Amino acid sequence: MPQAVRTGDSQRIASGVKVPTMKKVLVAFAFLLFSLAVFFGWKTLVLYRATAPNTAALDYALQDDSLVSLPAQELNRYHAPNALKNAYWGELHIHTVESLDAVLFGTRATIEDAYRFARGETLRSAGGERMQLARPLDFVAITDHAEGFGARTRCGDEGLSLHERINCGFMQTPNAALFLVLRRLSRPPEADFLRGDDPPGVYRNRERTRSGALPICSPASGGTDRCWRDGIADWSRYKELADRYYEPGVLTTFAAYEFSPGLEGGGKHHRNVVFNGSHLPERAISSLDVGGNAIDLWRGLEETCAEECDFITIPHNMNKGWGLFYSPHTWDGRTYQPDDWRLRMRYERLAEIYQVKGASECALGVGSTDEECSFSQVLQPCEPGQKTGCAFETSFSRQGLKAGLALKRELGFNPLAFGMVAATDGHNGNPGDAEEWDFTGKLGAAASPAIRRFRNVANQPDYQAVLTSHTGGGLAAVWAEENTRDAIFAGMKRREAYATSGPRITLRFFAGWGFEQTVVDLRAPLGVVTEGGVPMGGVLTPPPGETQSPTFFVWAAADPLSAPLQRVQVVKGWIDDARATHEEVRDVICSDGFAVDPATGRCPDNRAGVELATCQITSGQGAGELMGTWKDPMFDEGEGAFYYVRVLQNPTCRWSTYDAIRLREEIDPSVPATIQERAWSSPIWIDPVSG
Repeated sequence: MPQAVRTGDSQRIASGVKVPTMKKVLVAFAFLLFSLAVFFGWKTLVLYRATAPNTAALDYALQDDSLVSLPAQELNRYHAPNALKNAYWGELHIHTVESLDAVLFGTRATIEDAYRFARGETLRSAGGERMQLARPLDFVAITDHAEGFGARTRCGDEGLSLHERINCGFMQTPNAALFLVLRRLSRPPEADFLRGDDPPGVYRNRERTRSGALPICSPASGGTDRCWRDGIADWSRYKELADRYYEPGVLTTFAAYEFSPGLEGGGKHHRNVVFNGSHLPERAISSLDVGGNAIDLWRGLEETCAEECDFITIPHNMNKGWGLFYSPHTWDGRTYQPDDWRLRMRYERLAEIYQVKGASECALGVGSTDEECSFSQVLQPCEPGQKTGCAFETSFSRQGLKAGLALKRELGFNPLAFGMVAATDGHNGNPGDAEEWDFTGKLGAAASPAIRRFRNVANQPDYQAVLTSHTGGGLAAVWAEENTRDAIFAGMKRREAYATSGPRITLRFFAGWGFEQTVVDLRAPLGVVTEGGVPMGGVLTPPPGETQSPTFFVWAAADPLSAPLQRVQVVKGWIDDARATHEEVRDVICSDGFAVDPATGRCPDNRAGVELATCQITSGQGAGELMGTWKDPMFDEGEGAFYYVRVLQNPTCRWSTYDAIRLREEIDPSVPATIQERAWSSPIWIDPVSG
């Protein structure tokens, strides 16, 4: 008697298809898992080989540092107290081994190492390269991520649980792959928060939630209370070391940290918090406490930094904030109210407009036609529907300054009247190391030695790659009567500070009705302009009946270790009666005896160049000093306006060209061979009604 056959089986047999067994399915699944493990294991090994400190020696052997000529180191020079103020040079954004991301990239430099480096001592990068400042710094604030305070404090203790030992092992072992994983996990997921009719590059408000506690702070490891206590202990050590290394007149040290909430797509919404005073807060407020809302940060700081304590916050990488920094909205979807704007006006006195991850002054094609806004730009203007990875209108300081003029009309005060500084954001414990010839990357062994700075991680966007998007970083300069905490902090608060892209260009900028253009003919004009005007960072109110432009005075001197100066520009922003904002850039002083072309408003090119084989600059062109006055021919006493100065020097070699020389390689055509370094003053505001 024939066997019964099920209909489905008979159809498969009739069509000649074999019936798969469960065993074959499991084998296929196991093979797939094995293949994936091999693939990702191989990728991890490749990444490890390219970024690990213990494989760096082989890469370091490929370069010859003797092929690059370095200037002789200068000792720290003492500046006697000066009523007309001295320029002091410093770093307000640097990381050490206390930052988890620095550890994962192999950095071992301690807080103490960073202070000694600021005084002129030598360090080695995680990749083995020698690092040393040509000139020591005058002041420094070490700004490790507060989110990591307390996370590794207990890792040296005995009797840790298995959970704690695993977490400590991960957090103390260099591992670039783990960094990439943690960066992805710590940021909110990308969401479609743009409407189809939203113009490109306009920030769309959205809600976000704060990040959770680190694994080491989970209940299995003692809970958040234990991490809270450990965080207090870590912050106490920062304050104690800042006091220990403070040497008035030689090196001024500020207790500080970085507030680092995450953004989707590799974005930044970070601020450095810098303190002054004798009774600082017991605990460093991080984004784990208040999410990414800066308003809650300021309120928390105001409550805990009370008597004999003061602070400022300094935002950075506004260019990668996806439009959030100068929008009227907060990180978590709220909208600024007048009291919130007042908090910002009180404590956000400066903005970091230049650092390793690019320039945040302005962007060509994003509210600006200024050709110099292409300098160190790492992002293209946003395309329709693009949410991250592009240049938004409210991501740049010039747009923020213009937004401040509009808010002044609306609120009666300007909450976005901020000054300019720059920094490195280095993660090697080397504060102020912004010299192109000494660039060792900012990501530990992931970017050092030199050959690693030339390798881009597969599928990494250009705006995150070292070669194509990283600069050598910049410096902050503050005008103060003496090199002490009180004097330099007061200079920062009154915005009498400026930024450079690395060279120590000296820059003074004044405006007022109390001196004439002939002041440049005086032997000592600074006393006159100080008495008759306000310096950078100041506010001018036109006297009753005054309709003429104030006189603007500029004096700039070249860095003797860099190139001569080429030109001085004035950048103006203003708001008209219809509450529309505008901007204009004019060259006002030219080098080499040139005059400004009245048709273009620009100086002729002085054709200064660089010998790329040696990085020697052209001699006999440019100026060691530029000084002059200017009056605005379009001045309107009834309009709110700001003016700031931008000084451009002759071209010099970009860091990548120095590396090409070290490696005996051709210059990579994907990046410029030279850079036109510069300085940016803080603005001077014209306020028709004083506020």
